[in-house]
Amino acid sequence: MSRRMIWGPTFEEMLHPAKIDSDIRAKALAAKESDPLSAINLYNITWKRPDGKPCYIVIPRELTGADANIIALYGRDFPTGSHKVGATYTVTMENQLLGEITPGEHTLVYPSTGNYGIGGAWVGPRMGYDSVVILPELMSEERFQKIEGYGASYIRTKGCESSVKEIYDKCWELKRQPEMRVLNQFEVMGNYRFHYYVTGNTAVELVADLAKQGIGNGRCAAFVSAMGSGGTIAAGDRLKEVFPEHRIVGLEPIQCPTLFNNGYGDHDIQGIGDKHVTWIHNVMNMDCLMCIDDMESKLGLQLLTDSVGMEYLAGQAGISEEAVREMATMFGISGVCNVLGAIKTAKYYRMSSGDNIVTVLTDTIDRYHSVMSALDDRFGKLTAGKAEARMSGIFHGAKLDYIQEGTVNNRDRWFNLKYYTWVEQQGKTAAELNAQRCQSWWAEERSKVLDVNDRLSEARERSGRD
Repeated sequence: MSRRMIWGPTFEEMLHPAKIDSDIRAKALAAKESDPLSAINLYNITWKRPDGKPCYIVIPRELTGADANIIALYGRDFPTGSHKVGATYTVTMENQLLGEITPGEHTLVYPSTGNYGIGGAWVGPRMGYDSVVILPELMSEERFQKIEGYGASYIRTKGCESSVKEIYDKCWELKRQPEMRVLNQFEVMGNYRFHYYVTGNTAVELVADLAKQGIGNGRCAAFVSAMGSGGTIAAGDRLKEVFPEHRIVGLEPIQCPTLFNNGYGDHDIQGIGDKHVTWIHNVMNMDCLMCIDDMESKLGLQLLTDSVGMEYLAGQAGISEEAVREMATMFGISGVCNVLGAIKTAKYYRMSSGDNIVTVLTDTIDRYHSVMSALDDRFGKLTAGKAEARMSGIFHGAKLDYIQEGTVNNRDRWFNLKYYTWVEQQGKTAAELNAQRCQSWWAEERSKVLDVNDRLSEARERSGRD
């Protein structure tokens, strides 16, 4: 039997939560701590703090060693502790608007390598759906614990972060059951639209606000993002509309260099490097590709979150104790990867103190304590000497290797890799794929934001009258 449909915020309200009905906004903010599993927390899906300012940190230059301003939006304050919940919500909401899913009638399936699945485990039950997350078996145990804690079930597939085909195979199996609805983050454009509109416009506002504080020139020189679903990097499409000189820089693991050299392999930057080019990734608009080492990302995270590393950063490295404490609550493995990519970008393009590089910190250390323990087992406990070596070698010593410019030939090559997943395996046609070569295709998808806003507002009004 179907249940009453639950609706949440529009794209515009996620960008500007001050536009949410004041009573709803007040209830949502109160529930954030007192009742985090309440559906009212859908209205806390935003990059903005209660005071309306973006959730961000300017990474200390003492850590980056770069002249440019490296500015990170952090996902810590979203429901679930990761910004991927925003994409999960918009994908679910858009499917509900289209009549593709109905609570009580359909079970939602969220294929993921981590945070999208955790988001689905939170969003689905809050909107009245039984939910199943498909996740590789070698992901951190904390991920599986969070999924269960939010009221969803999970299926473990073979492999690690880069083993996405195994996830797709399980999706095809589940699709044979009439009640199952697969909401594939790698394919559905609601993921793209969230980041284009909400993340992208938040970044536009942020660089303008920072200029008023005397930080940067009010423009964005580059948006740097690791590539998982290809959703987050869509913020770069919005930034390039506002700042045409802006560069979109995509990151993938050295250990799984899919776009870089048609490569493959296992890696442990959880949430990225999924051994294919996603349907929703606008690679024809990407200006540069860089590869980042997964071990450096993990060792860098330990430096930022281990008590010995924090003591070193606040003492010998000269970073303020407040900044050190804050950073320890903002970073996961992919966040370190993104900052290393931003440092690399600053060095490669010889950016100066007026230039702003924007990136994101997807999740936090709460998902990776088991990974950090494994590092202790392998390398021994962190010491002050090791901390100094990691600072100088990983952050200050970022190397200008594994870099490809977005030339015509490289963009074509990156794009052509979509064929093998989407046409040969997932049922798309060559004509559908070729349409994506033109930026007009992506512009049309972006334009649907306003229509979704209108239809969602109407659905909420109808629901209130029923």
